[in-house]
Amino acid sequence: MSKAWTFGENMNTDEIIPGRYNITIDPLELAKNVFCEVKPEYVKNAQPGDVIVGGQNFGCGSSREHAPIAIKGSLAKCVIAASFARIFFRNAVNIGLPILECPEAAVGISEGDDVEVNLSTGEIINRTNGRRYQANPLPDFVLKIADAGGIVNFLKMHDIQEVLA
Repeated sequence: MSKAWTFGENMNTDEIIPGRYNITIDPLELAKNVFCEVKPEYVKNAQPGDVIVGGQNFGCGSSREHAPIAIKGSLAKCVIAASFARIFFRNAVNIGLPILECPEAAVGISEGDDVEVNLSTGEIINRTNGRRYQANPLPDFVLKIADAGGIVNFLKMHDIQEVLA
């Protein structure tokens, strides 16, 4: 079971991880305080594989990569949102945090729903209410970056000529 944790519109990076905790880039350390001011129960109750669901402009605010690192450190399977702030989107890809844009799922999934996500097809199933949603699937190269744990690890594992081909 993957539990959904829902957040509203314009969830900014300081709400994801307040700046005072950004003294490290260790994912597990950051995860100890992820969403601490907006949903403190997340840290206590989230399980590996849970899903974050947000509204429009998820991850707006600063360009620090601490926010997606904190979410990834909490072992969330992915973030689904109606839309992402561009810098959060890019930082999430860079660190290997899977993200899916799907406005219908963002409004159709409620806190605590059991959600199944197929990152390669973009299919999202809300097992609680039986609804299915279709996000644009992640491109193969983005899935490979996520599987490698981020772009740095991906590049260490692959010859640059292979990547550019």
